[in-house]
Amino acid sequence: MDYDEFKVRLGNLSDTICKRSDVYNSMRTSEGDAQATWMANGMQWPGTWVDPTDNHKKGHHAGIVKAGALNAQLRVSALLSNAQFIINFDCDHYINNSQALRAAVCLMLDQREGGNTAFVQFPQRFDNVDPTDRYGNHNRVFFDGTMLALNGLQGPSYLGTGCMFRRIALYGIDPPHCRQDNITPESSKYGKSTLLIDSLLMIKELTGVTGPALGGCELCIGTGPSKPRGLIPATSSRPASFLRVVVNEGPIFLAKLQAHKLTGPGLWGKGVGYIYDIATEDIVTGFRIHGKGWRSMYCTMQHDAFCGTAPINLTERLHQIVRWSGRSLEMFFSLNNPLIGGQRLQLLQRVSYLNMTVYPVTSLFILLYALCPVMWLVPDEIHIQRPFTRYVVYLLIIILMIHMIGWLEIKWARVTWLDYWRNEQFFMGWIDKCIPNSTIAHGKETPHEEGVCLGCQCWTVGVAMGKALVYMGVWTVAKKIHAALGLLFNVWIMVLLYPFALAIMGRWAKRPIILLVLLPAVFVIVGVIYVALHILLANVIPI
Repeated sequence: MDYDEFKVRLGNLSDTICKRSDVYNSMRTSEGDAQATWMANGMQWPGTWVDPTDNHKKGHHAGIVKAGALNAQLRVSALLSNAQFIINFDCDHYINNSQALRAAVCLMLDQREGGNTAFVQFPQRFDNVDPTDRYGNHNRVFFDGTMLALNGLQGPSYLGTGCMFRRIALYGIDPPHCRQDNITPESSKYGKSTLLIDSLLMIKELTGVTGPALGGCELCIGTGPSKPRGLIPATSSRPASFLRVVVNEGPIFLAKLQAHKLTGPGLWGKGVGYIYDIATEDIVTGFRIHGKGWRSMYCTMQHDAFCGTAPINLTERLHQIVRWSGRSLEMFFSLNNPLIGGQRLQLLQRVSYLNMTVYPVTSLFILLYALCPVMWLVPDEIHIQRPFTRYVVYLLIIILMIHMIGWLEIKWARVTWLDYWRNEQFFMGWIDKCIPNSTIAHGKETPHEEGVCLGCQCWTVGVAMGKALVYMGVWTVAKKIHAALGLLFNVWIMVLLYPFALAIMGRWAKRPIILLVLLPAVFVIVGVIYVALHILLANVIPI
């Protein structure tokens, strides 16, 4: 079947389903009616109207919207299917490769470390970025380099989307090599729902927590005692009373669960399920799981497992970086600090989590690095010590080693030089995240073609520092063109900030008059400020 025919069939799929459904044709709904799920008897399923995030949007539950919804689905799915593996991805992502589910399950059923694997993390890929990935949305150096390298330790962290979990790991149960033979679910930990406790007892029996011998296995290849733990026996069946309660009273249970604000008693959101009360619920959830002794795996495929949408202009991308940076620092100053938490974390794994939480601090040093070209504006009266020969030799050796290590990393991770260069360019743009708050002024949205917004840039506090660096770099090139080393360093900084400058220029690409007036005005303002500071320093600090 060729691609065009398959595309037409997919486009007509909704109409085909409507024609085949007698229940749909028998119903008369007005044009303004809300969409709902209908059962075979023509009645609306009560669970359709349950919004697991509704009670988390206000009051003291406002900070647990995503984690609260995921915990609600985790608890409800325990009654509906009690599946041992749970896939999680954001609403703007979709499954691009159906073999990804099979690959994740294979990693969890591996004879060596499969039983101790809590989750499998896939890289984030996007459809709407430009071919050259101008703003580094794919971030292949981080995913295909850092995350893949963590497979040698306890594995990558949970990144919020594109991840398959083992259910018992989310329940806060220890891995097989750390837990006891008999574990009794306590109501103080999981709540007072008898249906949920029954599902816990059943999944404990199926996963071998209490040590029963496995019977026939639907997912296992091979026989004998070498069968991996954590599989569903084909001969297992639920009690008829339990199935009757779930099927008949499941929607009622959903409604009651929503009425109790989904948090309920127990340790949900604290030590069980997805973690509450912190912005980085994804990183902290993975940190808690690793802290119990579990490991994880990073899986990349030739055809991307999941795809989604990404910020396609500079303002949204910088706003995203500012948000991530603030959340990372929040984790560092919380009880989930990698220095004090995670009793079963390996040393290098702890260092990797520490790097994820303190990296925003490097913005201060990057800012100083980007401001180095401005040194050529300093008056000649202020003397700067010349670097001695030994210092220059050490500096060259360090720079050479850094680039050699980077070359080996991109060769090992099979990252292209363009991806590596985009990562370096946008790393310079991360200097804006040192500004604590960033607000985006949204105008009235208008329809636009795909790719038009790549050069658009709305005003945000976060881009002010980047614009200042670009303007000062151009000014110093014009002022000290005779200084060869200073000119070379200025050009290097400007090349690193090229995507940033391109986004700024792209907004005024069709307005050359404004561009010709604004840039000289900015240069004049910088010159006036320089002269004023020079006079002030000459009067205050006489030489």
